[in-house]
Amino acid sequence: MKTSKLVTALAAAVVLAGVILPARAEDKKVDPTGTYIWVVPGRNGGEDRTNTLVLKFDSDQITGSLSTPGRNGRTVKTDIQDATLKDTEITFCVVRSFNDNTFTNKFSGKLDDGTIKGKVEFTRNGDTRSRDWEAKLQK
Repeated sequence: MKTSKLVTALAAAVVLAGVILPARAEDKKVDPTGTYIWVVPGRNGGEDRTNTLVLKFDSDQITGSLSTPGRNGRTVKTDIQDATLKDTEITFCVVRSFNDNTFTNKFSGKLDDGTIKGKVEFTRNGDTRSRDWEAKLQK
């Protein structure tokens, strides 16, 4: 009789742990706040381009900006839009205008130990394309 009560108690503890532990894991959110850097090779053998992404996570909202090299040595800084964070997956858009044309880059990636690795999707000449990107958190 005592053995069956012990087995029942152990089974209940295992079931309870299976419910509580995942709930606690969901409570711990990834915080992407920081400055991330990645380099893109220049077009046609030109100079490499360093991109700087600054993210801030506050009250379940992500804000930030992306700075990229522009023409004549100037830096172009654009606020990110439509940013989401679910578990370790981050998505956001960068919308820029140039010569009456609007360009949207859709970024998605996975946060893992100070790195965001994923894809950026964009449209060029009517074709949707994507490229890998990997940004490292600056200490």
